[in-house]
Amino acid sequence: MNWGLLSTVFLLATVKFMFAPSTGCGMGLPFWETYLTAAAGGTFGAAIFYYSSDLLIKYSHAKKIAKREEMERNGIPIIPKKKFTKTNRFVIRLKRTLGIYGICFWAPFFLSVPIGSIIVAKFYGHLKKTFPLIVIGMFLNALIMTSLSYLIY
Repeated sequence: MNWGLLSTVFLLATVKFMFAPSTGCGMGLPFWETYLTAAAGGTFGAAIFYYSSDLLIKYSHAKKIAKREEMERNGIPIIPKKKFTKTNRFVIRLKRTLGIYGICFWAPFFLSVPIGSIIVAKFYGHLKKTFPLIVIGMFLNALIMTSLSYLIY
């Protein structure tokens, strides 16, 4: 067991989960080590960002307000940003079509673990079943991606 390679897959899975299993396969790790390491890394990253999302959202909002007040004090005109961007429309369309299960399973996978976990927490953070669904999605996606990686290579 090579701890350096395992930690590389683990750390990559905490941020960009989609590419972690193929990295483990490319580095010559066995199937089960790659699968378990990628699933554990994705779950660890999701836990960090899911449970700290309230702080991150509050910090972002406070920073936005401070920037707006600074611009008003300096007399700089404030140009309102678009509220309906392509990304926002895509996320809302996903929420409406896939529901809680689709968002919990696929948002951390396709977007990235930090962004997907924060979006899930923002939309469905009040439900107790949300984080267990993310964990199930991580293990399911890790199995699919690890299997595909080892079939292709």
